[in-house]
Amino acid sequence: MIALLIATTAIGQPTQDLRNIATGWEIPSEGYCDQPYVVVLDDGTWLCTMTTGPGQEGDQRQHVVSTRSTDQGHTWSELTDIEPIGPPEASWVMPLLTPSGRVYAFYVRNTRGFRTIGGQERRADMLGDYVCKVSDDGGRTWSERRWTIPLRETEADRGNDVGGDEQFFWGVGKPMSHEGTVWLGFSKIGKWLVDETEGWFLRSDNVLTAEEPSDVRWTLLPEGDVGLRAPAGSIAEEHNLVALSDGSLYCTYRTVNGHLAAAYSRAGGRTWTTPAHARYSPEGRVIKNPRGPAFVRKFSNGKYLLLYYNYGGKDFSRRNPYWLSGGIERDGYIHWSEPEICLYDDDPTVRIGYPDFIEDGGQIFISETNKVTARVHPVDWELLRGVWRQHELTGVPREGRVAEFAGGESGELRWPDLSQREGFTLEAWVDAEECRPGDV
Repeated sequence: MIALLIATTAIGQPTQDLRNIATGWEIPSEGYCDQPYVVVLDDGTWLCTMTTGPGQEGDQRQHVVSTRSTDQGHTWSELTDIEPIGPPEASWVMPLLTPSGRVYAFYVRNTRGFRTIGGQERRADMLGDYVCKVSDDGGRTWSERRWTIPLRETEADRGNDVGGDEQFFWGVGKPMSHEGTVWLGFSKIGKWLVDETEGWFLRSDNVLTAEEPSDVRWTLLPEGDVGLRAPAGSIAEEHNLVALSDGSLYCTYRTVNGHLAAAYSRAGGRTWTTPAHARYSPEGRVIKNPRGPAFVRKFSNGKYLLLYYNYGGKDFSRRNPYWLSGGIERDGYIHWSEPEICLYDDDPTVRIGYPDFIEDGGQIFISETNKVTARVHPVDWELLRGVWRQHELTGVPREGRVAEFAGGESGELRWPDLSQREGFTLEAWVDAEECRPGDV
């Protein structure tokens, strides 16, 4: 028995596809823009921090800024400097909101103006000190003072191109809070520009409550001299972290193997399972991803979302479209749904990346950047319900059905016009009496 169900969007009626990034609400920048990360303040205001500048990525004028929105990302205030335009470069800022309303901005700063590597002047936005500033007025102003977070020296530092005289690293994993503890993920670089990379976490048990930033305690994890590396090869970058209901930690990150990597910690991040390629379930298929940022988040309903590229490339290209999988916990592991397209651009050369999930007022939004324009996008709740319920759905979908054929049936069907943004879904159920090698 073979059954074929065809569902479609409304044929002949133009629709606005929220997944098309051109429909999003633009976040202001100075030209180049990266990592538009958002925290929702107690009064409902969104505070976005980002790395920006008038040049290309890595330009010496690169710096970190913030902007505010009081209408869930539709409009934004003028940019406020967290650090003035460089040099020195200040980059890869990530915000953290504390219960008191204080906001920390963590970023990398080329404090000493170091830029000569191997006898040549190089791009220098991924080295220097890990620092932070704070705002106690919702990002309207930022502290004049900055605080340096000491990073324990490890094998990657001692073996880098300058013998550890400067530490090479950058941060992408937005701070994650769980039961009063905060985790900040970043990647150390063993060879300039981005080779021999591995993941580390700064853990603080008092940043959410400390009265002064100088009182905050930080511990670098995992224990030992080696960070979270790739299952194969020397590239392991942009580590993202979530906490499971039992306190276990799940981390996923990019490689150049054509797949995401993942590891679990049942020991508070001190030790980790052997890094392996990420899978849809413990025994399931591996998850495809090129050398592009994949982000995981946990939401108030206890479920997870994973944003990734679902493409098995091994370089920086093909970051379009972004796909979404919904995750549920089962026996101490995250089980991921089949992927659905979440964000795309009509131009396949456009690279979408460095997103953030924003949960506010019962709705979920995603910010992203193509490095030239940063935007915010509401996510359709039907899409979210679909990926979160996929594991429990066993019936045939009926909504939007325009045709159904079983066995040898056939019939007339007016196919949608894809050039007019009409679309369709084919769902096939096959019940085979025998499954022998070579049978079609």
